[in-house]
Amino acid sequence: MKFSHQISTIVKISLFTVLLTFANSIIAAEPEQDRQSQNTVASQTRGRIGRDIQGVYKTRITPHWFAENTRFWYRNDLSGDTSEFILVNAEKGTRQKAFDHEKLAEALSKATDEKYTAEKLPFNYIEFIDNNDAVIFNVNEKTWKCDLSTYEVAPSEKTLTPPEESPRSRFGRRGQGGQRRGRGRFFGSEERPLVSPDEKWNAYIKDNNVFIREGEEGEEIQLSKDGEENNTYTRLEWAPDSKSLIAWRLEPGDHKLVYLIQSSPPGGGRAVMQSRPYDLPGDKLDAFELNIFDVENRKQIKPELERVDLDSPQPHWNNDGYHVMYEKVDRGHQRLRVIEVNTKDGSWRNLIDEKTDTFIWTAHTENLALSLVNYLDKTDEIIYVSEMDGWRHIYLVDINQGKISHQITRGQWVVRGIDLIDEDARQIWFSAGGKNADQDPYFLHYYRINFDGTGLVELTEGDGNHSVQYSPDRKYIIDTYSRVDMAPVNELRRTSDGSLVCELEKTDISELLDKGWEPPEVFVAKGRDGRTDIWGIISRPNDLDPDKKYPVIEDIYAGPQSSFTPKTFSARNRYQALNDLGFIVVKMDGMGTANRSKAFHDVCWKNLKDAGFPDRILWMKAAAEKYPYMDLERVGLYGTSAGGQSAAGALLFYPEFYKVAVANCGCHDNRMDKASWNEQWMGYPVGPQYAECSNVDNAYRLQGHLFLIVGEMDTNVPPESTLRVVDALIKAEKDFDLLVVPNGGHGAGGQYGQRRLQDFFVRHLMGKEVPNRNTEVKSPASP
Repeated sequence: MKFSHQISTIVKISLFTVLLTFANSIIAAEPEQDRQSQNTVASQTRGRIGRDIQGVYKTRITPHWFAENTRFWYRNDLSGDTSEFILVNAEKGTRQKAFDHEKLAEALSKATDEKYTAEKLPFNYIEFIDNNDAVIFNVNEKTWKCDLSTYEVAPSEKTLTPPEESPRSRFGRRGQGGQRRGRGRFFGSEERPLVSPDEKWNAYIKDNNVFIREGEEGEEIQLSKDGEENNTYTRLEWAPDSKSLIAWRLEPGDHKLVYLIQSSPPGGGRAVMQSRPYDLPGDKLDAFELNIFDVENRKQIKPELERVDLDSPQPHWNNDGYHVMYEKVDRGHQRLRVIEVNTKDGSWRNLIDEKTDTFIWTAHTENLALSLVNYLDKTDEIIYVSEMDGWRHIYLVDINQGKISHQITRGQWVVRGIDLIDEDARQIWFSAGGKNADQDPYFLHYYRINFDGTGLVELTEGDGNHSVQYSPDRKYIIDTYSRVDMAPVNELRRTSDGSLVCELEKTDISELLDKGWEPPEVFVAKGRDGRTDIWGIISRPNDLDPDKKYPVIEDIYAGPQSSFTPKTFSARNRYQALNDLGFIVVKMDGMGTANRSKAFHDVCWKNLKDAGFPDRILWMKAAAEKYPYMDLERVGLYGTSAGGQSAAGALLFYPEFYKVAVANCGCHDNRMDKASWNEQWMGYPVGPQYAECSNVDNAYRLQGHLFLIVGEMDTNVPPESTLRVVDALIKAEKDFDLLVVPNGGHGAGGQYGQRRLQDFFVRHLMGKEVPNRNTEVKSPASP
């Protein structure tokens, strides 16, 4: 039996890319999974257009708007370390130089007795003053003024302090409406009591029970008596009318521990064991019981409601001051409710009660720039986002009627983000994918619509993936869009009707093209149903000879929490290292991933081992039919985390197609990974489907060549997940390679791991021996 167990001595491990697809992306804005993308317009396109890099210019606009919001200036950095300042008049639709660069350079040279040129002015920021008839700028730690009528330059009486550049104007996921009332107000200790809105009462938890007292010195009044150490009261909140108080009695979950062994702690010494609570599927979770306290009558009310046990409750008060609402998602994520409780008598009703046979995507929604439930401040309404009609759309809920009033958006496309809920105008500003039937359905576009479903305005138009910057008064947007095979285009558009004001900049990549740069190819083929388009990219060696055969490597991540194929221009080839070795690299989103229809997404349900493989294989066969130099007898793949699970699973469940796999820090058994992620996709309670999808239980099926990588200090997926695969493979007398990285976290390996990955593919897909790197001796201090 061959068993290669190699240990790296790297102490500080850099991330081996959760998704190698995006590791080298400098100018990237794809709506894929840069993990923890968050709640802003900017977050939706994750990573967005970055600073220009060498050979690539004018990728983005950083606008500086004038006070009247009709004009702005920006600076273009150009080749040869040159730059220019541009002035745009949005009302007139004009774009021109902000001033005469040659005249200003000449006048500045004369005033400072130093030589400056129009192309290399010694400042990056300007400010228009004197009714915009002059500009000021800083040179040599001194502020200068240039009169734009005479082009006289002299020291300025006004000091210029450039602001920190903010690349985007941003709005939270709830924009300027739909705030969560009550968040951040859960105090209640004796030392820090929760004061009632009328400032009459102090409420607090003492000896696991709820107490109040009038003012700071009043008599202590005990409101509850059933609190105990393992069922204590917590999370107090006053009703807005100060007449009642709610509290949640908490029965703690198991909070069982996961253990990590740090074999090589910095500074030496013995190995260190670390532990932390880590909920697994099926574990008992914290359970919160709602209790209401009538302050005047010293009465406790226990509504006959199920406890909240999947997440901590977040109460929201109705405008009447005595109805409280909260969300409850059942374990297994098949039912979502918004429950309204009358704090006067404890009666309750469901305002929203959505059920599904598969799952409702309620957890790990970091790749959605929206909340499913948005409570409005000025009216008794809720903006609700749901896939109940098979596509993710926006609905209006009437709280008084206790039901959905109507559907706001509709069609075979999906809402991907909400930028702003404007309650005064009764409009929603949002982003969506798939509405432009002639474009890639994953491209983000931006829209506005009225609450009643009328007046849909398409704010963006171009064939590409969009990100937008709003003017301060929101009358204009700077729209930046690109594709993996098209450099960014920047346009100014009106938000009144989405019409084009003027084109601002097209990215200049001429130097890049002169160096032989080629973009990946976007390729589309039908999926397993023969109807649905599967979108992906092909990245080829620069010196590709169509008369030769090339092995194919797939970069895989099939996590259901997003889609992962790059959609936005990057000046750097994400797969350059593998292409240079002679591999064709592909990436696509198969069924079971997000951002398409509900049916497309549901393929993952209780079946994560599927990972879209039937679609991926058909996609590659279609590509090879068009490009016969793609050798489908030599196909490998690699992935990290859920991608690591899929990479290893390919050799267990689809060995007739995939021959080589590198699996980094894989979630190899969904029973051993976080409950919040796995119960949503694999179901609750834990059933036989978990074993059916387990790489541990199916390790005996291994065919082909498998390389496992794991960081011993992985705080995302417990390292034991990989080690149990190792144990099962050994028991099954299987050959494989293993790299355990001391001190390494999730996605461990760094440059060493990437080199080992490349060597593994060269050896097993190309049949070549790699250099023996043990012939050269270096001291530990050598670079």
